[in-house]
Amino acid sequence: MTRPLIIAIDGPASSGKSTLSRLLARELGLLYLDTGSMYRAVALAVTEAGVNLTDSKAVGEIARRAAIVLEGDPDSVRVALEGRDVTEAIRSEQITHASSVVSTIPEVRREMVRRQREMGREPGRGVVLNGRDAGTVIFPDADLKFFLTAEPEARARRRFEEERVRVQDINYDETLADINARDRRDSERDDSPLTIADDAVVIDTTELSIEDVFRQMLEVVRERHPPDEGGASNPRP
Repeated sequence: MTRPLIIAIDGPASSGKSTLSRLLARELGLLYLDTGSMYRAVALAVTEAGVNLTDSKAVGEIARRAAIVLEGDPDSVRVALEGRDVTEAIRSEQITHASSVVSTIPEVRREMVRRQREMGREPGRGVVLNGRDAGTVIFPDADLKFFLTAEPEARARRRFEEERVRVQDINYDETLADINARDRRDSERDDSPLTIADDAVVIDTTELSIEDVFRQMLEVVRERHPPDEGGASNPRP
């Protein structure tokens, strides 16, 4: 008996996880699961409820109750919270910061991991998921694991270029400081810290284009899981 292919992509903020996960999912015909969007949705719910981000009990309760739905193809995933589309709202600078805080709360991470496992194991075509602990906690038995990294300065430049289109008063130094702060929170948190799985393929994207990294990842996928006659990668027995 076989199971659908599961590919987990981890790495720090702005290392290219989301873009490359979408590209792989589209190329391989797999479901795309953006775990970060789920934490952002929780952060939005907490913010709208007026709950202090440091109140772990209250934040955890909101995470347990929140109705979060991800739907759409890899290039147009929409995020719904309590039945309303919040795809754009969760990308604000305020929610980006809030999500990096609530994601360190053990109660929130346990609830999101539970949901993510359920979504990834639904009968169907397999999944590509990205996050900070996709290959170490959510799916430690994933068929393939990638860890994307880059120097903080390179990641800050990427984030700055993306954000300044929408945020007028953003500057590079603040973006770099935020990247470094998020790295510390991710690596030092007690629950599911950012680590590299022993069997992960590590790719430093500092000097590489998205296209270069995508080609490398696709080569690894096709080498380890050659396409079947229909063009999709074979699942693991």
